[in-house]
Amino acid sequence: MGVRGLLSFVEQRGSFYTELRVGNTKLVIDGSSLCYCLCFASASDFRRGGDYGLFATTVSDFFGSLRRCRIAPFVVLDGGRDPSDRKLPVLRERAADRLRVACGLSRGGAGELAPLLAREVFVQELRRLAVPFAQCFAEADREIAGLANRWGCPVLSLDSDFCVFDLTGGFCPLSHFQWQSVCAAGEPRGYYVPARLFSVERFCRTFAPLNKSLLPLFAVMNGNDYVGLAALEPFYIKARLPRGCAKGGGARHARLRGLLSWLSQFAEPAEAINSLLQYLKAQQREEVRQLLCTSMKDYAPSEVNLEDFFEHGRYEYEAAGSVGIPQWVLSALVRGELDPLISNVLLLRSTFLRVQVENMQRPSAHSTALPIRQVIYGLLLGAPRGSQAASPGRQSNEVPLVCEFGRCQKTMQKTYVQAASLPTELCGDHCPLDKLTEVPVSCRQVLLLQTLGVQVSSLASVPRHLQLPAAVTCYWLRCSEPPVKLHQLKALLLMIVSGELHRTTNDPVSPAEEDSVAYNQFLKWKEKKLPSEEFDLDTAHSFCQWQCCLQMGLYLNQLLSAPLAEPDLSRRLYNGSLVHRLCQELKSAPAVENLFSSSPSMTGLYQLLLQTLQS
Repeated sequence: MGVRGLLSFVEQRGSFYTELRVGNTKLVIDGSSLCYCLCFASASDFRRGGDYGLFATTVSDFFGSLRRCRIAPFVVLDGGRDPSDRKLPVLRERAADRLRVACGLSRGGAGELAPLLAREVFVQELRRLAVPFAQCFAEADREIAGLANRWGCPVLSLDSDFCVFDLTGGFCPLSHFQWQSVCAAGEPRGYYVPARLFSVERFCRTFAPLNKSLLPLFAVMNGNDYVGLAALEPFYIKARLPRGCAKGGGARHARLRGLLSWLSQFAEPAEAINSLLQYLKAQQREEVRQLLCTSMKDYAPSEVNLEDFFEHGRYEYEAAGSVGIPQWVLSALVRGELDPLISNVLLLRSTFLRVQVENMQRPSAHSTALPIRQVIYGLLLGAPRGSQAASPGRQSNEVPLVCEFGRCQKTMQKTYVQAASLPTELCGDHCPLDKLTEVPVSCRQVLLLQTLGVQVSSLASVPRHLQLPAAVTCYWLRCSEPPVKLHQLKALLLMIVSGELHRTTNDPVSPAEEDSVAYNQFLKWKEKKLPSEEFDLDTAHSFCQWQCCLQMGLYLNQLLSAPLAEPDLSRRLYNGSLVHRLCQELKSAPAVENLFSSSPSMTGLYQLLLQTLQS
């Protein structure tokens, strides 16, 4: 969620904070905030599709700092959209905002845009580091607050809603959590992270004082992700709210100060709501009352017991059970083994396709992966085998439709997509979702590879952990429009091999001498500056298509309970800056293809992948 303007208002008045030394404690972390905060902190180039290795290293360094300070982190990630879908208008606005940023970046402008697979890399790195984490079924704020209050520990986030929750251990904004500046406190406390803690008491004392039970009403009246201001505009026009001191914040924060001062005259929320309703037309009052009361519940800590999940692995969410989502799907969602796209399709038959920095004159890069998504939808929604197509734009009783919000030129549009009919020889006449894990693994593997257009035998010689990327690359070569160019394929494969070389030379077991030599030569090559580093938008578009295919191939593999090994995205499978540079150099200096010639094993891997894909 997020209360509009509140965090900047709090930042402007530093008196709402107390200094805090965070060490030797549990810490509940808003995983979605942390993911994008660290992603942006590690990135220097937002145009080339992400340098996931740098991001993974930053995530590792962050949790290394916590470990040094004996901080026990518990990361809680947002899941899919709420079953009521109340937040849909805000999500559409945010998608349009991301598209504007992507358009600007594609033309050489400034801006920050998280790469497509950032969340997947973050989850993999949490798993690799053995950091306890949970992915909620819907938005995580209330469950984060509930867990932190059970343990009496702070919440770490960038979400201004945590200024409103009544948190026993308080709220630490990520912007004031100096994890890169760990300090020594001396025994017995040891090391600590310098931080600042938002004080609700100080905040409320500033306004007359204000009863903190009124803060949820303040958040709702000011406007958050669920409630806009249009319904309350007559109140703001007629109430003539006190402006408060204009010093420092100016007109930008005048409404916030005025609203807080107005609320301070009331003892509890019901009294304030009754007064507010007098400014509205009689026929509007009951509807607005219901809206306010319902929205205030969003600031009550959840009764979902995440402590039970972290200690015993149990997670119960009534809304999921009431709509018939299988228990194995719910369990996989909370463990982060399935993406929130799965619950969005199951509950709402709708999903958002994240925009990238691509050629805005061409169809969305996600269109290349459409057939993979249709198979995912068919598995989730039970499309009948061999059924005829339904007319687009309306829901059919025979063929389920899914509403996709994606890019069309420079605008976000919704499109209705049919779920694929699955082959009866693989799935039988009927394969309900709750029985999918019982289908033999060989059948699930065939369905995955058939979707990607690859024969099982063709991957036999490919290392197991690279089989899914190789199969996805085959699909990309076959389905991309415009067609993939040979130097783009070679650049991609050289990048993948460089990741393998990095992995083997950083292995605790001593690497082969020729691999170490090749790796050092590779690092020297990377240090050389090109005369000019051009940004080729068509090349960027092609690699965006590959990432879309990899993402959906990964999701399909997860839904089928991993008939192929999941590739390690966080260990340099994709490096946008590197693949663009390789692509540029291969056009003018083909000898770059021999970059790893001093390592027979890496040269052999490159040739094997190239021959497999070209065949």
